[in-house]
Amino acid sequence: MRSEEEGRFHILDVSSLTSVHRPMTRRAMLRTEDGVRIEAVYEPCMTGATGTAVVLAHGFTGAVDRPAVRRAARILAERAAVVTFSFRGHGGSGGRSTVGDREVLDLSAAVRWARELGHPRVATVGFSMGGSVVLRHAALERGTGGRTDAVASVSAPARWYYRGTAPMRRVHWLVTRPAGRLVGRYGFGTRIERRPWDPVPLPPVRAVPLIAPTPLLIVHGDRDAYFPLDHPRALAAAGDAELWLERGMGHAENAADGELLARLRDWLLRA
Repeated sequence: MRSEEEGRFHILDVSSLTSVHRPMTRRAMLRTEDGVRIEAVYEPCMTGATGTAVVLAHGFTGAVDRPAVRRAARILAERAAVVTFSFRGHGGSGGRSTVGDREVLDLSAAVRWARELGHPRVATVGFSMGGSVVLRHAALERGTGGRTDAVASVSAPARWYYRGTAPMRRVHWLVTRPAGRLVGRYGFGTRIERRPWDPVPLPPVRAVPLIAPTPLLIVHGDRDAYFPLDHPRALAAAGDAELWLERGMGHAENAADGELLARLRDWLLRA
């Protein structure tokens, strides 16, 4: 799972867009620089505004058509265009999940698609694994066509290999054990790469100092069962970031209620 040379990305099949859900919503298959096909959905802003597009990055075992992702997209689309997509190894995308490493390539392909569709300003919001990916993407894509104009990271880890909670010990079993990867494939619809990272990708906490001057928001619930509060505090302390600690919130997109999603949307629009 190499994280080096995360360079330019290419769009595939944009001409085969089809209408779904409501008029003007579009589906496409995107191709990353390393050749993985990524399913993506574009939803225009409900008010007709064409300026900002928000690209939403889901958590591990999520996908573009999961209810929590669709709910978040609907709320974001009230004031911004929205691109959602399935990371590699998830949903209808190809490849295998590298659990946050090569997924930076997937996000960059989605950001570039948003710009191809005419949006001069593109913001990213990611949840859990997606939260770590938006941080690394913002650090690695500065000054390129895949850059982002504002970043919100929700329920993300600060460091790799964390096993301090029971849910994270289960995630590590899912990722590192053959039996766990079978459960991931047939129980969660997630195909997981069996090879370990080589080299280990840039940790989120080391990515944060590289993001400025892009506006950065760190969001975390005080009832997150996966990552305790030292993770968001470490991320926020590592660079120029705003920190929201949400009372009563659990983990990632499944725990983000409509009020929080609306606040996230409004922050991304004004940042």
